[in-house]
Amino acid sequence: MNELYPMKFKPRFKDKIWGGDRMKTILGMDYSPLPNCGEAWVLSGVPGSGTKVTNGFLQGNELNELVEIYMEDLVGEAAFDRYGNEFPLLVKFIDSNDSLSIQVHPDDALAARRGIGNGKSEMWYILEAEPGAEIISGFNRKTDAKTYLEFLGKNKLTEILNKEKAHKGDVFYIPAGRVHALGPGILLAEIQQTSDTTYRIYDWDRVDEKGKARELHQDLALEAIDFTVPDSYRTTYRKVLNQTTPLIDSPHFTTQILAFDKAIRKDYSALDSFVIYVCVEGTIKVECGSSLESLKKGEVLLIPATAENIILSPSKESRILEVFIS
Repeated sequence: MNELYPMKFKPRFKDKIWGGDRMKTILGMDYSPLPNCGEAWVLSGVPGSGTKVTNGFLQGNELNELVEIYMEDLVGEAAFDRYGNEFPLLVKFIDSNDSLSIQVHPDDALAARRGIGNGKSEMWYILEAEPGAEIISGFNRKTDAKTYLEFLGKNKLTEILNKEKAHKGDVFYIPAGRVHALGPGILLAEIQQTSDTTYRIYDWDRVDEKGKARELHQDLALEAIDFTVPDSYRTTYRKVLNQTTPLIDSPHFTTQILAFDKAIRKDYSALDSFVIYVCVEGTIKVECGSSLESLKKGEVLLIPATAENIILSPSKESRILEVFIS
């Protein structure tokens, strides 16, 4: 069997009522003929929406096919034992030209009870944000199901939801159970569990070109909501040039950020996991054994668990998210 190598994938594009054109104008992606590209799934093992390799001898193979063939050599022993032949993470870029629905995702326990696979915890890294752009994350006061239903019934739910200004470089962790939404004017990278389950609570009374509203899932959402109000909804970090900085350490994935302007060597010999590079600024070259790949803003590279030493060389100051399972 040929040796595994860092792999690039062809995105799967999703037309959304709230989508825009930043995938093309900022990330240089060709999603034609979609009129409103809201999401680019750049690394996916979701059934029916799996991404395919575009480089090397595995070109044309879908991600989950590779997991089935290469097993722990690709994803690591712990991840393969836990998730089997399903790749455990989904990476996408999202362009919100309009507000997304107010929504919530189930956690693993609720998803298992409902027979829908994994729960869905996720994180956002803001690539671009227009002045005044906002996100919704959680509640702005202590509340409970009774209060929530009262505000929802009066069409005043937004009065009890927490809003945060969004700026380039901001990070938000959205654990399963947290009510959330993206406002307009934002381009972001999202790392999440492999799941496509979303419970829409409110969709701004929006209708499509045929006058039809999108389906809501208010009853399903109620049991999923976590009413906890944390001290902060924003992930704070300090950018240190040429040094890896931790962002998110969750049970489902770990994400770090690396801003660098010189070559960096990475040693993964002690890591029992694949690694995903998500380029969010600049252009880099990734050297792994005899393999050499370039990566630009908006592209993703999957490093197999068997890889041990990587050299990252930026053409100018660049920034990547480094994602793995710990």
